[in-house]
Amino acid sequence: MSATTGNRRELRRLLRARRRALSPAAQAKASAGLLRQLQLQPWFNSAKRIALYWPSDGEIDPRPVAARAWQHHKRCYLPVLHPWLKRRLWFTPFALRTRFAPNRFGIPEPVGPVRAPLNNRHLDVVLLPLVGFDRTGGRLGMGGGFYDTTFAAKRRAKGFKRPRLVGVAHSCQEVDALELASWDVPLDGIATEREYIAIR
Repeated sequence: MSATTGNRRELRRLLRARRRALSPAAQAKASAGLLRQLQLQPWFNSAKRIALYWPSDGEIDPRPVAARAWQHHKRCYLPVLHPWLKRRLWFTPFALRTRFAPNRFGIPEPVGPVRAPLNNRHLDVVLLPLVGFDRTGGRLGMGGGFYDTTFAAKRRAKGFKRPRLVGVAHSCQEVDALELASWDVPLDGIATEREYIAIR
């Protein structure tokens, strides 16, 4: 399957349906596999501040990654919609007792006492959800452009290495080719339940 054989909207619909069709057992197995793949990476083991996402719509679940990270005294963060900047994310800390409330897209976000968001450059690793991907770093997201806008500086500035941006998806979301748009922030790698694909 290739993005050139149909428009991105149709491809997005097909890939979202594919991941939603996974059974709860398959989802749990994929989450465990994702954790195993990440633990094989030196950059993950040395990271102190890791941003994840709250899974929805059949996305591979990174919460076991957070649980293991806490065991190793790492700090975990979740994206929160910026209150006034369009298509921009903040990353706020969360832990086992964090309370959540749905944002305008129905995705849970941390709530409670206001905590200063972390400057994006202080994150070591950001795991971002993908709808589709290819093996050269081409990617398809939900279409909102939130991660691209938030990390635009990483695209503009050569040598801007932090944070490491790692796309996360089920292996069944791989496609033959996805053309990168001019606004797409390049990924450093892609992690699935089966492998880690280094891009840069």
